[in-house]
Amino acid sequence: MTAVRGDLVAAARDLQPLLRDHAAAGEATGDIAGPVADALHDAGLFGMWVPRTLGGAELDPLPSVEVVQALAEADPSAAWVLMAAALATGTGGAYLGDEAVAAMFGGARFPVVAGQGTRPGRAVRDGGGYRLSGSWSFASGIKHAQWIHTLGVVEETGEPLIFVLPVEQAELVDNWDVMGLKATGSIDYTIEDVFVPAAFTHHGPTETPVRGGDLYRLGIIQFALVGHSGWALGVSRRMLDELAALVRWKAGRPGTMADNPHFHTTYGEAEARWHAARAFVHDAWDAASRAIGEGRPLDVRQKTMVRLALYNATWAAEEISVAVYRAGGTTALRAGVLQQYFRDMHAGTQHVTSAPGVIEACGRQLGGFAPGHDWLYMNLVPREG
Repeated sequence: MTAVRGDLVAAARDLQPLLRDHAAAGEATGDIAGPVADALHDAGLFGMWVPRTLGGAELDPLPSVEVVQALAEADPSAAWVLMAAALATGTGGAYLGDEAVAAMFGGARFPVVAGQGTRPGRAVRDGGGYRLSGSWSFASGIKHAQWIHTLGVVEETGEPLIFVLPVEQAELVDNWDVMGLKATGSIDYTIEDVFVPAAFTHHGPTETPVRGGDLYRLGIIQFALVGHSGWALGVSRRMLDELAALVRWKAGRPGTMADNPHFHTTYGEAEARWHAARAFVHDAWDAASRAIGEGRPLDVRQKTMVRLALYNATWAAEEISVAVYRAGGTTALRAGVLQQYFRDMHAGTQHVTSAPGVIEACGRQLGGFAPGHDWLYMNLVPREG
Protein backbone atom coordinates (compact mmCIF):
# COMPACT_ATOMS: atom_id res chain seq x y z
CA MET A 1 0.00 0.00 0.00
CA THR A 2 1.35 3.43 -0.96
CA ALA A 3 1.97 5.69 2.04
CA VAL A 4 0.18 9.01 2.37
CA ARG A 5 2.52 11.84 1.41
CA GLY A 6 2.22 15.61 1.18
CA ASP A 7 -0.01 18.25 2.68
CA LEU A 8 -3.51 16.83 3.18
CA VAL A 9 -4.97 20.28 3.89
CA ALA A 10 -3.72 21.53 0.52
CA ALA A 11 -4.94 18.31 -1.10
CA ALA A 12 -8.43 18.85 0.32
CA ARG A 13 -8.51 22.42 -0.97
CA ASP A 14 -7.35 21.26 -4.40
CA LEU A 15 -10.36 18.91 -4.55
CA GLN A 16 -12.90 21.68 -3.98
CA PRO A 17 -13.71 22.33 -7.67
CA LEU A 18 -14.29 18.61 -8.30
CA LEU A 19 -16.54 18.26 -5.26
CA ARG A 20 -18.55 21.32 -6.24
CA ASP A 21 -18.99 19.99 -9.77
CA HIS A 22 -20.43 16.69 -8.52
CA ALA A 23 -22.47 17.91 -5.51
CA ALA A 24 -25.78 18.16 -7.36
CA ALA A 25 -25.35 14.70 -8.90
CA GLY A 26 -24.69 13.26 -5.45
CA GLU A 27 -27.88 14.84 -4.14
CA ALA A 28 -29.84 13.27 -6.99
CA THR A 29 -28.43 9.76 -6.51
CA GLY A 30 -28.13 9.74 -2.72
CA ASP A 31 -24.44 8.88 -2.87
CA ILE A 32 -21.16 10.68 -3.43
CA ALA A 33 -20.15 10.39 -7.07
CA GLY A 34 -17.58 7.84 -8.19
CA PRO A 35 -15.06 10.48 -9.31
CA VAL A 36 -15.29 12.10 -5.88
CA ALA A 37 -14.67 8.82 -4.05
CA ASP A 38 -11.74 8.09 -6.37
CA ALA A 39 -10.26 11.53 -5.79
CA LEU A 40 -10.52 11.17 -2.00
CA HIS A 41 -8.67 7.86 -2.32
CA ASP A 42 -6.03 9.26 -4.66
CA ALA A 43 -5.35 12.17 -2.31
CA GLY A 44 -4.86 9.75 0.60
CA LEU A 45 -7.66 11.35 2.61
CA PHE A 46 -9.23 8.05 3.67
CA GLY A 47 -5.86 7.42 5.36
CA MET A 48 -5.95 10.71 7.26
CA TRP A 49 -6.13 8.97 10.65
CA VAL A 50 -4.52 5.65 9.71
CA PRO A 51 -1.31 4.93 11.70
CA ARG A 52 1.92 5.75 9.91
CA THR A 53 3.07 2.16 10.35
CA LEU A 54 0.20 1.19 8.00
CA GLY A 55 1.03 3.94 5.49
CA GLY A 56 -1.39 6.52 6.87
CA ALA A 57 -0.91 10.18 7.75
CA GLU A 58 -1.68 9.92 11.50
CA LEU A 59 -2.79 13.53 11.11
CA ASP A 60 -2.94 15.79 14.16
CA PRO A 61 -6.27 17.35 15.24
CA LEU A 62 -5.85 20.94 13.98
CA PRO A 63 -4.88 20.10 10.38
CA SER A 64 -7.63 17.45 10.50
CA VAL A 65 -10.16 20.18 11.33
CA GLU A 66 -8.89 22.12 8.32
CA VAL A 67 -9.14 19.11 5.99
CA VAL A 68 -12.79 18.52 6.86
CA GLN A 69 -13.55 22.24 6.75
CA ALA A 70 -12.07 22.52 3.26
CA LEU A 71 -14.14 19.58 2.00
CA ALA A 72 -17.33 20.87 3.65
CA GLU A 73 -16.88 24.23 1.94
CA ALA A 74 -17.19 22.33 -1.36
CA ASP A 75 -19.76 19.62 -0.51
CA PRO A 76 -21.06 18.86 3.01
CA SER A 77 -22.02 15.28 2.12
CA ALA A 78 -18.58 14.40 0.76
CA ALA A 79 -16.98 15.90 3.87
CA TRP A 80 -19.33 13.96 6.13
CA VAL A 81 -18.58 10.66 4.39
CA LEU A 82 -14.85 11.29 4.52
CA MET A 83 -14.76 12.17 8.22
CA ALA A 84 -16.92 9.16 9.17
CA ALA A 85 -14.94 6.70 7.05
CA ALA A 86 -11.56 8.14 8.05
CA LEU A 87 -12.51 7.71 11.70
CA ALA A 88 -13.61 4.08 11.37
CA THR A 89 -10.70 3.20 9.09
CA GLY A 90 -8.03 4.92 11.14
CA THR A 91 -9.18 3.71 14.56
CA GLY A 92 -9.56 0.20 13.17
CA GLY A 93 -5.92 0.36 12.13
CA ALA A 94 -4.92 1.57 15.59
CA TYR A 95 -7.05 -0.61 17.87
CA LEU A 96 -7.80 -3.94 16.11
CA GLY A 97 -5.73 -7.10 16.38
CA ASP A 98 -2.98 -8.06 13.95
CA GLU A 99 -5.13 -10.62 12.12
CA ALA A 100 -7.74 -8.00 11.33
CA VAL A 101 -5.24 -5.38 10.21
CA ALA A 102 -3.49 -7.88 7.93
CA ALA A 103 -6.81 -8.71 6.27
CA MET A 104 -7.93 -5.09 5.93
CA PHE A 105 -4.83 -3.13 4.97
CA GLY A 106 -3.20 -5.28 2.32
CA GLY A 107 -4.61 -3.63 -0.81
CA ALA A 108 -3.41 -0.89 -3.13
CA ARG A 109 -5.85 1.54 -1.49
CA PHE A 110 -6.80 2.10 2.10
CA PRO A 111 -9.94 0.16 2.98
CA VAL A 112 -13.11 2.14 3.55
CA VAL A 113 -14.74 1.24 6.85
CA ALA A 114 -18.20 2.60 7.64
CA GLY A 115 -20.99 1.98 10.09
CA GLN A 116 -22.54 3.20 13.29
CA GLY A 117 -20.92 3.51 16.69
CA THR A 118 -23.74 4.65 18.97
CA ARG A 119 -26.86 2.45 19.19
CA PRO A 120 -25.50 -1.01 20.12
CA GLY A 121 -26.33 -4.46 18.85
CA ARG A 122 -26.15 -7.72 20.82
CA ALA A 123 -23.15 -10.05 21.03
CA VAL A 124 -22.60 -13.40 22.69
CA ARG A 125 -19.31 -15.20 23.22
CA ASP A 126 -18.57 -18.08 20.86
CA GLY A 127 -15.15 -19.74 21.10
CA GLY A 128 -12.50 -17.38 19.73
CA GLY A 129 -14.96 -14.59 18.99
CA TYR A 130 -18.54 -13.43 19.20
CA ARG A 131 -21.84 -13.86 17.41
CA LEU A 132 -23.29 -10.44 16.59
CA SER A 133 -26.87 -9.43 15.82
CA GLY A 134 -28.70 -6.14 15.58
CA SER A 135 -29.97 -3.32 13.44
CA TRP A 136 -28.31 0.04 13.01
CA SER A 137 -28.93 3.34 11.22
CA PHE A 138 -26.86 6.18 9.75
CA ALA A 139 -24.06 4.20 8.09
CA SER A 140 -22.55 7.17 6.26
CA GLY A 141 -20.42 6.09 3.31
CA ILE A 142 -21.29 2.42 3.54
CA LYS A 143 -22.03 2.24 -0.18
CA HIS A 144 -18.30 2.78 -0.74
CA ALA A 145 -17.14 0.56 2.12
CA GLN A 146 -15.60 -2.88 2.21
CA TRP A 147 -15.90 -3.23 5.98
CA ILE A 148 -18.49 -2.38 8.62
CA HIS A 149 -17.57 -0.85 12.00
CA THR A 150 -20.43 -1.27 14.44
CA LEU A 151 -21.09 -1.20 18.18
CA GLY A 152 -22.34 -4.20 20.13
CA VAL A 153 -22.67 -5.04 23.82
CA VAL A 154 -21.52 -8.44 25.05
CA GLU A 155 -24.49 -9.98 26.86
CA GLU A 156 -22.40 -11.92 29.38
CA THR A 157 -20.34 -8.94 30.56
CA GLY A 158 -22.04 -5.76 29.38
CA GLU A 159 -18.78 -4.71 27.68
CA PRO A 160 -19.23 -2.36 24.70
CA LEU A 161 -17.16 -3.56 21.75
CA ILE A 162 -16.57 -2.26 18.25
CA PHE A 163 -16.98 -5.10 15.75
CA VAL A 164 -15.45 -4.93 12.27
CA LEU A 165 -16.69 -7.34 9.61
CA PRO A 166 -16.98 -7.54 5.81
CA VAL A 167 -19.84 -5.47 4.46
CA GLU A 168 -21.17 -8.55 2.64
CA GLN A 169 -22.09 -10.07 5.99
CA ALA A 170 -24.70 -7.38 6.63
CA GLU A 171 -28.01 -6.70 4.94
CA LEU A 172 -28.06 -3.13 3.68
CA VAL A 173 -31.42 -1.33 3.76
CA ASP A 174 -31.48 1.40 1.11
CA ASN A 175 -33.86 3.77 2.89
CA TRP A 176 -32.03 7.11 2.92
CA ASP A 177 -34.91 9.53 2.21
CA VAL A 178 -34.03 12.69 4.10
CA MET A 179 -34.10 16.48 4.06
CA GLY A 180 -30.34 17.07 4.04
CA LEU A 181 -26.99 15.34 3.65
CA LYS A 182 -28.64 13.34 0.91
CA ALA A 183 -25.42 12.29 -0.82
CA THR A 184 -24.01 10.62 2.30
CA GLY A 185 -26.10 7.51 1.61
CA SER A 186 -26.37 6.96 5.38
CA ILE A 187 -28.59 3.91 5.07
CA ASP A 188 -29.62 1.33 7.68
CA TYR A 189 -28.19 -2.17 7.98
CA THR A 190 -28.89 -5.36 9.89
CA ILE A 191 -26.63 -8.19 11.04
CA GLU A 192 -28.05 -11.55 12.09
CA ASP A 193 -25.97 -14.02 14.12
CA VAL A 194 -22.66 -13.36 12.33
CA PHE A 195 -19.44 -14.73 13.84
CA VAL A 196 -16.77 -12.05 14.40
CA PRO A 197 -13.29 -13.22 15.52
CA ALA A 198 -11.95 -11.50 18.63
CA ALA A 199 -9.10 -9.91 16.62
CA PHE A 200 -11.74 -7.97 14.69
CA THR A 201 -13.05 -6.31 17.85
CA HIS A 202 -11.83 -3.74 20.33
CA HIS A 203 -13.14 -2.13 23.50
CA GLY A 204 -15.42 0.71 22.36
CA PRO A 205 -14.12 3.52 24.60
CA THR A 206 -10.48 2.43 24.40
CA GLU A 207 -7.76 5.06 24.43
CA THR A 208 -4.91 2.50 24.26
CA PRO A 209 -3.63 1.87 20.73
CA VAL A 210 -2.17 -1.41 19.54
CA ARG A 211 -0.22 0.50 16.89
CA GLY A 212 0.32 4.17 16.10
CA GLY A 213 1.43 7.02 18.32
CA ASP A 214 -0.07 9.11 21.10
CA LEU A 215 -2.69 10.54 18.72
CA TYR A 216 -4.74 7.39 19.32
CA ARG A 217 -4.96 8.09 23.02
CA LEU A 218 -7.78 10.39 21.97
CA GLY A 219 -10.18 7.47 21.54
CA ILE A 220 -12.89 7.19 18.91
CA ILE A 221 -15.24 9.88 20.19
CA GLN A 222 -12.57 12.59 20.22
CA PHE A 223 -11.80 11.86 16.55
CA ALA A 224 -15.51 12.36 15.85
CA LEU A 225 -15.42 15.74 17.61
CA VAL A 226 -12.52 16.85 15.42
CA GLY A 227 -14.40 15.95 12.24
CA HIS A 228 -17.72 17.47 13.21
CA SER A 229 -16.03 20.72 14.30
CA GLY A 230 -14.40 21.09 10.89
CA TRP A 231 -17.66 20.22 9.18
CA ALA A 232 -19.68 22.92 10.98
CA LEU A 233 -17.03 25.54 10.25
CA GLY A 234 -16.87 24.58 6.57
CA VAL A 235 -20.62 24.63 5.99
CA SER A 236 -21.12 28.02 7.64
CA ARG A 237 -18.04 29.51 5.91
CA ARG A 238 -19.39 28.55 2.47
CA MET A 239 -22.81 29.98 3.27
CA LEU A 240 -21.33 33.32 4.30
CA ASP A 241 -19.14 33.46 1.21
CA GLU A 242 -22.04 32.56 -1.10
CA LEU A 243 -24.27 35.23 0.43
CA ALA A 244 -21.62 37.93 0.09
CA ALA A 245 -21.04 36.95 -3.54
CA LEU A 246 -24.78 37.03 -4.26
CA VAL A 247 -25.22 40.50 -2.77
CA ARG A 248 -22.18 41.87 -4.61
CA TRP A 249 -23.55 40.43 -7.86
CA LYS A 250 -26.80 42.34 -7.34
CA ALA A 251 -25.08 45.59 -6.39
CA GLY A 252 -26.28 48.63 -8.33
CA ARG A 253 -29.87 47.43 -8.72
CA PRO A 254 -32.68 49.38 -7.03
CA GLY A 255 -33.15 48.31 -3.42
CA THR A 256 -30.05 46.16 -3.36
CA MET A 257 -28.83 44.85 0.00
CA ALA A 258 -25.34 45.96 -0.92
CA ASP A 259 -26.38 49.45 0.21
CA ASN A 260 -28.49 48.31 3.17
CA PRO A 261 -27.02 49.11 6.63
CA HIS A 262 -29.26 46.47 8.25
CA PHE A 263 -27.77 43.81 5.96
CA HIS A 264 -24.25 45.03 6.68
CA THR A 265 -24.95 44.67 10.41
CA THR A 266 -26.44 41.19 9.98
CA TYR A 267 -23.49 40.07 7.88
CA GLY A 268 -20.95 41.54 10.29
CA GLU A 269 -22.58 39.78 13.24
CA ALA A 270 -22.54 36.49 11.36
CA GLU A 271 -18.86 36.90 10.52
CA ALA A 272 -18.09 37.65 14.16
CA ARG A 273 -19.98 34.54 15.21
CA TRP A 274 -18.07 32.38 12.70
CA HIS A 275 -14.63 33.69 13.66
CA ALA A 276 -15.39 33.29 17.36
CA ALA A 277 -16.51 29.69 16.81
CA ARG A 278 -13.38 28.91 14.78
CA ALA A 279 -11.13 30.47 17.40
CA PHE A 280 -12.75 28.40 20.16
CA VAL A 281 -12.35 25.16 18.15
CA HIS A 282 -8.70 25.91 17.42
CA ASP A 283 -7.96 26.96 21.01
CA ALA A 284 -9.56 23.83 22.49
CA TRP A 285 -7.79 21.49 20.07
CA ASP A 286 -4.47 23.30 20.44
CA ALA A 287 -4.57 22.56 24.17
CA ALA A 288 -5.62 18.97 23.55
CA SER A 289 -2.91 18.49 20.93
CA ARG A 290 -0.23 19.76 23.29
CA ALA A 291 -1.37 17.26 25.90
CA ILE A 292 -1.23 14.26 23.58
CA GLY A 293 2.04 15.53 22.09
CA GLU A 294 3.53 15.33 25.57
CA GLY A 295 2.19 11.80 26.01
CA ARG A 296 -0.53 12.84 28.46
CA PRO A 297 -4.15 11.68 28.19
CA LEU A 298 -6.75 14.43 27.99
CA ASP A 299 -8.04 15.41 31.39
CA VAL A 300 -11.75 15.85 32.01
CA ARG A 301 -11.66 19.63 31.49
CA GLN A 302 -9.89 19.28 28.13
CA LYS A 303 -12.49 16.72 27.07
CA THR A 304 -15.19 19.14 28.15
CA MET A 305 -13.70 22.02 26.18
CA VAL A 306 -13.48 20.13 22.88
CA ARG A 307 -17.12 19.08 23.31
CA LEU A 308 -18.17 22.61 24.17
CA ALA A 309 -16.25 24.01 21.20
CA LEU A 310 -18.04 21.62 18.84
CA TYR A 311 -21.44 22.38 20.37
CA ASN A 312 -20.79 26.09 20.00
CA ALA A 313 -19.54 25.73 16.42
CA THR A 314 -22.54 23.63 15.40
CA TRP A 315 -25.17 25.97 16.78
CA ALA A 316 -23.30 29.08 15.64
CA ALA A 317 -23.31 27.53 12.17
CA GLU A 318 -27.02 26.85 12.46
CA GLU A 319 -27.67 30.49 13.39
CA ILE A 320 -25.53 31.62 10.47
CA SER A 321 -27.44 29.33 8.10
CA VAL A 322 -30.75 30.86 9.18
CA ALA A 323 -29.44 34.41 8.78
CA VAL A 324 -28.07 33.58 5.32
CA TYR A 325 -31.29 31.88 4.27
CA ARG A 326 -33.35 34.91 5.28
CA ALA A 327 -31.00 37.36 3.60
CA GLY A 328 -30.80 35.19 0.48
CA GLY A 329 -34.49 35.67 -0.27
CA THR A 330 -35.93 33.67 -3.15
CA THR A 331 -32.45 32.62 -4.31
CA ALA A 332 -32.09 30.59 -1.10
CA LEU A 333 -35.56 29.12 -1.60
CA ARG A 334 -34.76 27.68 -5.02
CA ALA A 335 -32.56 24.69 -5.81
CA GLY A 336 -28.91 25.66 -5.54
CA VAL A 337 -26.03 26.02 -3.13
CA LEU A 338 -27.79 28.10 -0.46
CA GLN A 339 -30.79 25.78 -0.31
CA GLN A 340 -28.61 22.67 -0.20
CA TYR A 341 -26.34 24.05 2.52
CA PHE A 342 -29.31 25.21 4.60
CA ARG A 343 -30.80 21.71 4.45
CA ASP A 344 -27.47 20.01 5.10
CA MET A 345 -26.75 22.22 8.09
CA HIS A 346 -30.08 21.37 9.68
CA ALA A 347 -29.46 17.67 9.09
CA GLY A 348 -26.08 18.02 10.77
CA THR A 349 -27.56 19.55 13.92
CA GLN A 350 -29.38 16.28 14.59
CA HIS A 351 -26.14 14.43 15.34
CA VAL A 352 -25.65 13.14 18.88
CA THR A 353 -22.46 15.17 19.34
CA SER A 354 -24.48 18.41 19.45
CA ALA A 355 -27.55 17.18 21.34
CA PRO A 356 -29.00 19.26 24.22
CA GLY A 357 -27.57 16.93 26.85
CA VAL A 358 -24.04 17.85 25.77
CA ILE A 359 -24.28 21.49 26.77
CA GLU A 360 -25.96 20.56 30.05
CA ALA A 361 -23.14 18.15 30.90
CA CYS A 362 -20.50 20.72 29.92
CA GLY A 363 -22.13 23.22 32.24
CA ARG A 364 -22.15 20.74 35.11
CA GLN A 365 -18.48 19.92 34.65
CA LEU A 366 -17.22 23.47 34.16
CA GLY A 367 -19.31 24.75 37.06
CA GLY A 368 -17.78 22.23 39.43
CA PHE A 369 -21.06 20.37 39.93
CA ALA A 370 -19.78 16.93 38.85
CA PRO A 371 -16.73 16.06 40.97
CA GLY A 372 -15.37 12.59 40.31
CA HIS A 373 -16.98 12.42 36.86
CA ASP A 374 -15.46 11.83 33.44
CA TRP A 375 -16.71 11.58 29.87
CA LEU A 376 -17.93 8.31 28.37
CA TYR A 377 -18.66 9.13 24.73
CA MET A 378 -21.00 12.16 25.03
CA ASN A 379 -22.13 11.45 28.60
CA LEU A 380 -20.62 12.73 31.84
CA VAL A 381 -20.59 9.77 34.23
CA PRO A 382 -19.05 8.88 37.62
CA ARG A 383 -15.42 7.86 37.24
CA GLU A 384 -14.79 4.18 37.84
CA GLY A 385 -12.88 3.34 40.99
